[in-house]
Amino acid sequence: MKAIIYTSNTGSTAEYAQLLGNELNFPVHSLQQAKNKVPVGSEIIYLGWIMAGGIKGYKKAAKLYKVCAVCGVGMGQTGTQLKELRDKNTIPQRIPLFTLQGNFDVKKLRGAYRFMMNVMVKTVGKGLAAKTDRTPEEDDMLDMIVNGGKRVSLQNLKTVTEWYKSVF
Repeated sequence: MKAIIYTSNTGSTAEYAQLLGNELNFPVHSLQQAKNKVPVGSEIIYLGWIMAGGIKGYKKAAKLYKVCAVCGVGMGQTGTQLKELRDKNTIPQRIPLFTLQGNFDVKKLRGAYRFMMNVMVKTVGKGLAAKTDRTPEEDDMLDMIVNGGKRVSLQNLKTVTEWYKSVF
């Protein structure tokens, strides 16, 4: 069985998982739901949200399934942070790794995550706003911090779907 399995916090990763499942015609399950629906050892594409360089749920998914590709969803722009994420999460080189920019809304976070992101928004936002020579990536980050915003799109998944179609 091939499937898309994900772990989501505020909904961006779940939204990407559904989009990818529709594109590849695969069933889509949260990591928790998958226990009862996807046989151990099945080939999967795993999507998880990024927190402090960790892709949430990846290690658990890798123990249960044959992970064919990993997608990390976070605040950074699509296609960035690949080396750092691969190293921190010990994702083997043979497994393709993709990053996808998610939506940002502090109000959707709960508990400690909301507190940490509120602190980050204030400190990073203030620093970026004061910077006069921001890069386009920094402008995008500042816009996301200040205005929130929807970043999930089918276009961001293009490299993932192209990879899959070229391999399978």
